[in-house]
Amino acid sequence: MINKKVLAIILGGGQGTRLSPLTDQRSKPAVSIAGKYRLVDIPISNCIHCDIKRMFVLTQFNSASLNRHIKNTYVFSSFSDAFVDILAAEQTPDNKTWYQGTADAVRQSMHHLLNHEFEYALILSGDQLYQMDFNEMLDSHIEKGADISVATIPVKPKEATQFGILKTDDESFISSFTEKPSLDKLPGWESEVSEEMKNEDRNYLASMGIYIFNKQLLIDILSNPDTVDFGKEIIPQSINKNKVLAYQYEGYWTDIGNVSAFFEANINLTDDIPQFDLFNKSNSVLTRPRILPPSKISGTLLNKSMIAEGCIINAKEIDRSVIGIRSRIGKDTVIKNTYMIGSNLYQDISELEEDKQNGLPHVGVGDRCYIKNTIIDKGARIGNDVSIEGGSHLEDTEQDAYAIKDGVVVIKSRCVIPDNFKI
Repeated sequence: MINKKVLAIILGGGQGTRLSPLTDQRSKPAVSIAGKYRLVDIPISNCIHCDIKRMFVLTQFNSASLNRHIKNTYVFSSFSDAFVDILAAEQTPDNKTWYQGTADAVRQSMHHLLNHEFEYALILSGDQLYQMDFNEMLDSHIEKGADISVATIPVKPKEATQFGILKTDDESFISSFTEKPSLDKLPGWESEVSEEMKNEDRNYLASMGIYIFNKQLLIDILSNPDTVDFGKEIIPQSINKNKVLAYQYEGYWTDIGNVSAFFEANINLTDDIPQFDLFNKSNSVLTRPRILPPSKISGTLLNKSMIAEGCIINAKEIDRSVIGIRSRIGKDTVIKNTYMIGSNLYQDISELEEDKQNGLPHVGVGDRCYIKNTIIDKGARIGNDVSIEGGSHLEDTEQDAYAIKDGVVVIKSRCVIPDNFKI
């Protein structure tokens, strides 16, 4: 089944500087998560589970790897109308600029969108982690006769300062909106939430950046070239002109906006009962099927860790870590609180021998290393006897081979860390 009333538009985000260096060579939606997925798999999987199978992904920065992933992953039947297509920013005779914001991206892509029949546009972000039934939101939108629906989530006072906060009337229509209010401005912005949310001190409704627009209204609004962003301009400006509904969601949701949020989201997957459940069959995350052998682990103490397929691990200990596909870890190495993204390719025996002769570490982590509070990006080479311990004691820095952000050490993609190196 395909829901032909809805067309999904997934926003790839801007340059992703807050997620740098992970976004230096790839767009935000292409960043790996949980050792085997990409961030873009999250909104696409949510859509597919809701029979929303016509999707556009809008991007303009470093889109090559995202393009490959989409092309190799989401292949539907030739007799189906289902598709996931990438729309990269393009210059046309009518428009010679890059996307200026979320709304401008949709505006510039509108001539492609209008080639398809739809009644409602579902607008999603490509850098969030959640499992959500969009059909429930759509049913609420239709039942209440809304022009626009905004997905919201209850947040605590400290979190409220990072989001757009809104107030609703008795019928859940939005009556007022404020962008990132300071703590002293929060009193009076409390909303009606469930008892469970009240007990967690989550009394403020934050916009999740997930919207449903009636087709004609979206066309009319985007005819004004002066508005370029949904969250900062279109939603606040529409409140007094249109029926803007708040759809309250109380499940797990996190915005992968910066390195510390990305790191925390991955490490939290190792909890005994994680808030984001990768083992939920009805809400499984879909991704590219790979033909990889099972992981081979020798003499390693594993605790609260996730190991993707195709790994060769001889470590002494791996604790509360996520180890991505095709990872190699040497003998007597200890890895704690770390996300190792893995590698795109295996090195064969001759390549490993050539590296040894040239004094170059193999792709992965060498022997007798100690690594903690670290992200190891794809294809990185870490030598023997290396000690890397991230934490609040470290100052932010940007080096050729690594960066430190909010205490998290990020070993850059394909960079080399020599033997005996210490951070």
